[in-house]
Amino acid sequence: MDDTYAEWDSMETITAVKDALESGGHRVTLIEADENSYIKLKELKPDFVFNIAEGYYGSSRESQIPAILEMLNIPFTGSDSITTGICHDKSRCKEILKYYGIATPDFFITDNKFQISELNPKIKFPKFIKPLHEGSSKGIYNSSVVYNTEELNNEIQRIKKLYNQPSIVEDYLPGKEFTAAVLGNNGSARVLPLIEIDLSFVPEDFNKIYSYEVKWFFDTRENQLDIFKCPAEIDSALYSEIENLCLNTYNKLRIKDWARIDIRLDENDTPYIIEINPLPGILPDPRDNSCYPKAARTAGMDYNQMINAVLNEAVKRAMLNYKC
Repeated sequence: MDDTYAEWDSMETITAVKDALESGGHRVTLIEADENSYIKLKELKPDFVFNIAEGYYGSSRESQIPAILEMLNIPFTGSDSITTGICHDKSRCKEILKYYGIATPDFFITDNKFQISELNPKIKFPKFIKPLHEGSSKGIYNSSVVYNTEELNNEIQRIKKLYNQPSIVEDYLPGKEFTAAVLGNNGSARVLPLIEIDLSFVPEDFNKIYSYEVKWFFDTRENQLDIFKCPAEIDSALYSEIENLCLNTYNKLRIKDWARIDIRLDENDTPYIIEINPLPGILPDPRDNSCYPKAARTAGMDYNQMINAVLNEAVKRAMLNYKC
């Protein structure tokens, strides 16, 4: 399966964002996030940029446009180049979470099967294997959950061959999975209605993870799985615990304006942070399962209102910084 462009937004999404911003009374110019973007931005000098650029090359590719905008002193939506870079490096992100005592699965980094042989007596299975610098479920397949050393080595070599990067090897958590859409900044940041990812819809012979196959092949516009429960149907204590965990994560990583945070429970129903995405997917068509728009709709916002809410949070933040 070729997942090279999985992180990129379609023209449908780009047009929907443009239309949403124009519905808010803004004049919008589209700029491709390529090697010419610095010159285009310098010449155009926009008042504000709504950034959804994922980048293409390098482990810090999501930081490229934010860094250019910072250099040109152009305000923009979303997190700065430091935070986007940290969030795109799963190990650095998890190290910060662990520093602050925020629950995230134990892990190690490797691209070497010989290291696995040395560690073998200490490794407790199952493990969950992911590319170190990817998003949008790239590199995460049914085979990403491994139950022995041979499977672990195979996954490490697959990731090294296909993505030319190390693997992050995490403890596999067997419990329920949730995703939180966060909107706002600092003390005013809030979690939109929490989504539970109902993995009971995953085929019986597949591991219960939200893999690339599930996300992009089984769950389609034509055959949409009823996989998202929003708001999540869980007891209020666990709901509040997950909300607080996500807001603590959001603020400790200094995320700005918006993000999507993924959570999974262990065998004791303790929530752990498993992924942070400061550039969440925003498919506009309700027939597509897209987490952030789903949470926004449940909160009473249509697509246009959601996009302009993100922009308004960024504008408020920029004005506060300017006044300082």
